[in-house]
Amino acid sequence: MKKKINRQLMFLSSMAIVITLLLMAVVFYRLFQAQVMEDLRIYAQALADGGTMAADEMQDVVSDAAADDMPDAESDAGAVKNYAYIDRYSQGRENVRATVITPEGEVLYDSNADIGGMDNHAGRPEVAEALREGEGRSVRQSSTMQRSTFYYTILLPDGNVLRVARESHSIWSILYRSLPAILAAVCAILALCVFLSRYLTASLVAPIGRLVEDMDHIGEKEIYEELLPFAKTIRTQHDAIVRNANMRQEFSANVSHELKTPLTAISGYAELIENGMAVGQDAVRFASEIRRNANRLLMLINDTIRLSELDVQDREIPFEQIDLYEIARDCVEMLQLRAKEREVDLRLEGGSVMVQGDRQMLEELLYNLCDNAISYNNAGGFVVVSVEDANGRRTLRVQDTGIGIPKECQERIFERFYRVDKSRSKSTGGTGLGLAIVKHIVAVHRAGLTLVSEPGEGTTITVTF
Repeated sequence: MKKKINRQLMFLSSMAIVITLLLMAVVFYRLFQAQVMEDLRIYAQALADGGTMAADEMQDVVSDAAADDMPDAESDAGAVKNYAYIDRYSQGRENVRATVITPEGEVLYDSNADIGGMDNHAGRPEVAEALREGEGRSVRQSSTMQRSTFYYTILLPDGNVLRVARESHSIWSILYRSLPAILAAVCAILALCVFLSRYLTASLVAPIGRLVEDMDHIGEKEIYEELLPFAKTIRTQHDAIVRNANMRQEFSANVSHELKTPLTAISGYAELIENGMAVGQDAVRFASEIRRNANRLLMLINDTIRLSELDVQDREIPFEQIDLYEIARDCVEMLQLRAKEREVDLRLEGGSVMVQGDRQMLEELLYNLCDNAISYNNAGGFVVVSVEDANGRRTLRVQDTGIGIPKECQERIFERFYRVDKSRSKSTGGTGLGLAIVKHIVAVHRAGLTLVSEPGEGTTITVTF
């Protein structure tokens, strides 16, 4: 995680540096262009103003010469036409080139070149723009991309165009010359970014590390507010895992203990018969005990396997429309003989109620509830199984007049192998897994389960679909 954060921070820093340098180069070059153009504009305006003054002076000279019939008056007028005044006003500006162009594109004057071999300039963008709008400007780069030429044009009063030009380094040339300084700055910034990224990464990860080290005191740790729900969820899952592990460990210990009791009895009775110590009626009694403990062992194994099957969360169980009253009637009929043996009156009340569920599971649920109600009842007591649908609440209720469950035991009654009266449970032949199976089946059907009980008065268990 730290390496990934470091890499991402370094990548973002590098990109930010490169983009910033490029933007700065572009901005500074644009400012440089604007400054050069402004200088050329001022210079062109000075030339234009100077030319106007020179033309006025020359016109006076021509007028005087004409009045005195001086022969050199025509040549002096030609000097004005040839814009010789530009030489006088461009003294000391060797890096600036001045050119005068007619509206037709003919070059009348150029301060740096012989106008005899120059081509027509009518197609130059800065000239066309000056003729159209009064002034124009453009920048052209050389083929080597090392130099740029800046052009500024202004329309003179006589209709011709004055163009001033200046050469300067291009943006690429400037960047190339600045490359050593840029690289040094980039290296220094990257070194600082490496240090800062490691520091920031350590600071970011530190609260998570403290959280991992001690999950039991989440509220006391300095962690990010955004991590609190996540941390609480992890803590809840951690507690659930620990609880499940403890339950499984307890379950394994209970299974081992429950299996050990009938196996010990079977082994002891079998040893007595093997050594010839059981004859006649004793042999019959020992064989009966062996059979009884073997049956108890089979019941334990079957219930344990059934719980393991119900523990599988991701299996799909096909539900169907089932008449709950019909299942309850079959269960009551099946357990009537057992109820009579224990002198318990077993009755069914209610009517047809349709639910979505698994038939085998619902039969098992009813059997376990009714068998418990009979086993933990008193002689002369009763068990009432009722199925009803009241205002959309489809309920199955099993009520008995048995020994009841103390308040402190009611929360644990659905745990595996938990028994309120251990001695009575052993005498009735229960495995201690019946109500645990009931709880699982109720959960699979997403039903509600409530228990109301008072010691000595009986118990009522209600399942709401």
